[in-house]
Amino acid sequence: MTELFTNELKDKILSHKRGSIGIAQINPIAGDIEYNAKKVLKYINLAQNIGLDLVVFPELTLMGYPIEDTIDRYPIIVEDNIKWLKEIAKITTKTCAIYFEPSPVVGCQSADTLCNFDESKIENCPKTIIINGIKYGISICEDCWNNKEFFNDNILYSKDPIQELSEEEPDIFINCSASTTRAKKEQLKYSMLSFISKKYKTPLVYVNQVGAIDNNSFDGSSKVFDSDGKLIARAKSFEEQFLIVNPIKNIGEIYPLTNGPEKTLAEVKEYTLEYDSDLERTYKTILQGIRDYFNKTGFEKAVIGLSGGLDSSVCAVLLADALGKDNVFGISMPSVITSSESKNDARNLVQNLGINFLEAPIKNVVDNIDKTLKEIFKKVETKWNNRFEDSFTMDNIQARSRAIFLWGISNEFSKTLPIATSDKSELYMGYATINGDMSGGFAPIADVTKTKLFALAKWLNENRIQKNVIPQSIINKKPGAELSINPKTEKPLTAEDALMPYEFLDEIIWRIENKKENYYDMLNTKFLYEEHKNLPKEQKIEWLDKFYGKMSNALYKWSILPPSVIVDSHSINKYDYKQPITSSNINYKGISEIEISEKIKKINV
Repeated sequence: MTELFTNELKDKILSHKRGSIGIAQINPIAGDIEYNAKKVLKYINLAQNIGLDLVVFPELTLMGYPIEDTIDRYPIIVEDNIKWLKEIAKITTKTCAIYFEPSPVVGCQSADTLCNFDESKIENCPKTIIINGIKYGISICEDCWNNKEFFNDNILYSKDPIQELSEEEPDIFINCSASTTRAKKEQLKYSMLSFISKKYKTPLVYVNQVGAIDNNSFDGSSKVFDSDGKLIARAKSFEEQFLIVNPIKNIGEIYPLTNGPEKTLAEVKEYTLEYDSDLERTYKTILQGIRDYFNKTGFEKAVIGLSGGLDSSVCAVLLADALGKDNVFGISMPSVITSSESKNDARNLVQNLGINFLEAPIKNVVDNIDKTLKEIFKKVETKWNNRFEDSFTMDNIQARSRAIFLWGISNEFSKTLPIATSDKSELYMGYATINGDMSGGFAPIADVTKTKLFALAKWLNENRIQKNVIPQSIINKKPGAELSINPKTEKPLTAEDALMPYEFLDEIIWRIENKKENYYDMLNTKFLYEEHKNLPKEQKIEWLDKFYGKMSNALYKWSILPPSVIVDSHSINKYDYKQPITSSNINYKGISEIEISEKIKKINV
């Protein structure tokens, strides 16, 4: 736990107790009510000892957010939650504690504990409470995301809960939240909360969760705005913290955000390769995701295949920073076509980073599997006549042989998890092998596009305490799995040979996720790639066709992706996005009314 407050701030609070609030920015474990309750009690006791009027927690603090379907399957934990809540309420006698839980309201002497499970609105709970002569208006998370003026009518609910709450004329708004970190989201939340406090001329206290639960990473950054919409306090990002403030007296400390968030939202409208403003947040989001996933599941060590390429190198650095270099084991698993440059790059990375390392060639395993499979294929071919003339079987066998090595180590050594190293760009295109490089217990960079990954690698080299750990040769080389030979060059096939330039590919992904553009929108839009490269329309059509064809065939791969950290504003993580696998024949191009009419005529005939 970080330091709670400075002596100077404590003195200010003690001299102005009326309206003093403790913001308990907590990192919970989903479903571990006892663990979470102990944290709650620690902060309540602290608030009472200091003499604060109020201590506020994120939503679903005791249960842990998100709890998803757990309480439907195991309703006993709701009963346990109520029991813990009642016991906590007995102890909470001098300070009011506010948090929302899946249980009825519990009152206790001079302290009120507010609880609610329906996140869309406050039911069975007072919307306002009065403490020491100050009226507080209580809301939950997305209640704030419904102002028509700010969102131009693109709101979540038909009624604005904050508008309704303002009619009660509270002195201070309180919002208990559990809001994940996403690209550009901090700017949006800042602007939205500032707008609300200014619109209603009411100070606003926003308490956010911190830590990661599976795919979701919460950045904390709890904040307080005065009645003019000015920021007067902000908790640390990506750290658990107890921050004490007094909105009535404009007392609080402002801790810095991660470097880079812009003050405007305009940048989200345009695709750019300038990722600098989001690299530190991306780094801390993934680090927190790795660390909490391992800590909260009981794993301690990670084993990762090191190809000498960009994806596995960045993953290795992130793992070393999150878990400690002694808890990471890198395995180089060269095949007969692995270049000496790649093997050297892997060795140099390990030497720079200081993680454990060994080299384990896969040739013998691949040869034995190849021999066995050829015998099997001959027998199958006597019954089936649909064998491919050219196949990717041996490419996949190489990738899966490597996965066998990693899973073998995981099975043999306690609390060890293998890592999947696929990036977002290649996952979109299905350029990853099921039970091969996609195989693992966690996928750190599955929501990071390749162009952003290049920028992140450079950022890591420049901003870590230990500089330049990723060899420049890795950053300079063209990515490729080194599973097959390109007949045109007689060298290992690169990823862009098989796909398209990453700069173009990543802009397609961005336009789908951020602007909901269709095939023809993109065909008629000038891409960033086209501003400095000559791109014939025929080539653009070919790449767009390839993208949509490969993407539709990759849907089933997304469904079995290991847990991964959501980083971007949108992702293909199954927690974040669901599309039926059997919808692969969807017409991504769209169709005109004339075309529909012609098709109907043919059907009638």
